[in-house]
Amino acid sequence: MHNTTEKTIGQMVADDYRTAQVFKNHRIDFCCKGNRTLQEVVAKKGLDFESLIKELEEVQNQDQSEQPNFSTWPLDLLVDYIEKKHHRYVERQIPILNQYLDKLCRVHGERHPELLEISEQFQASGGELAMHMKKEELVLFPWIRKMVEGIADREILERPHFGTVHNPIQMMMKEHDHEGERFRKIAALSNDYTPPADACNTYRVTYSLLQEFEEDLHRHIHLENNILFPKAETLEKRTVQ
Repeated sequence: MHNTTEKTIGQMVADDYRTAQVFKNHRIDFCCKGNRTLQEVVAKKGLDFESLIKELEEVQNQDQSEQPNFSTWPLDLLVDYIEKKHHRYVERQIPILNQYLDKLCRVHGERHPELLEISEQFQASGGELAMHMKKEELVLFPWIRKMVEGIADREILERPHFGTVHNPIQMMMKEHDHEGERFRKIAALSNDYTPPADACNTYRVTYSLLQEFEEDLHRHIHLENNILFPKAETLEKRTVQ
């Protein structure tokens, strides 16, 4: 593996998303905390550096014919994809999961009080994610599309009302951090989405959907933090006075 000591784990996943599974297996946050090097992560978690390198090389040697390389996508295409793939997914799943969690709390909350906190955490997440995505769709993403158009038209743009794209990006990244922390709590409360022995089918389905939601959120945040945002800051330097 080349330049392993120089790349951040976020850059590694951006270059090859297959490496994400290795980081997941070791509980390494590659999206919200993707700005760390592999050596930093290994030192903090007490992992064996050479073993981790071997695992990463093994997944990278697998066939990747069906794996999109998002790093090569035009930014306007990438924001369209994020909206249609991830934003719509979040909007669709929030009411479904809230309904399931409400039912679980009523039926199983007395025996499993952790459900009450899981439900509370997820409701808070749903509300904040809805506002977060609207800010992206109404402010940040339109500006990114405008910059792409500016490059195509060889047009120099005036600075936006928020000064520089770095400002909304920093806000979005802080909010990503909050959601990452919130889902770490949900994962801990649910024993990594492992239903208890007395769980009914609804219980099992709910935990499965929560885990799917978290995995989608990780991929969503990764695409923004590690690919879209750095490229948008670079693009602005070419298009804005």
